[in-house]
Amino acid sequence: MKACQSCAERVNIGCRHQQMPVISRAIGLLFIYLPILTLPFVILSAYLTYWSLKLVGAENVKSWSDFLPERASHRYNLKNQITMDGSFKLSLAQSKLFWILNCTWYCPYSVALFEWHAYMVKVVENWWCPFTHDRKNGYTNGAIDQSFWHIYPEEKAKLHEDDKNNPIFSETAED
Repeated sequence: MKACQSCAERVNIGCRHQQMPVISRAIGLLFIYLPILTLPFVILSAYLTYWSLKLVGAENVKSWSDFLPERASHRYNLKNQITMDGSFKLSLAQSKLFWILNCTWYCPYSVALFEWHAYMVKVVENWWCPFTHDRKNGYTNGAIDQSFWHIYPEEKAKLHEDDKNNPIFSETAED
């Protein structure tokens, strides 16, 4: 299928969704909820990463809640939640509770969890591996004061000049 013109730099989904077979969409919906089974492991992994950082001396590490949207910023609550007109009576899309659970809890908490975990993995990467590569600029939200290599003058001397002076892992670097 040809991508829509307005979606040139975006993921093409809305312009194709209704053209997909119902069975395909139903399976896709099921796949959205199967990861719930993995959330305890992702949460455990995130907290292990968090405590790893704390145990090596990290301070000011953001928490999961720092990545959650403010409750007051949600447009809808159970009273005013909009629903969709379903094609059949038992459609979950007709339930206010379905949309509240998805849009107020499942999605924001999941997105926040993965953003928090990715942020901490970037902090870990910046701490242990202050070596520039073509994706390192994407690690700026995990910037640190000094890397493991920067705290030892004899080791810092071994670094490439760009790595010694990268503001992502050296607060004394020139921007």
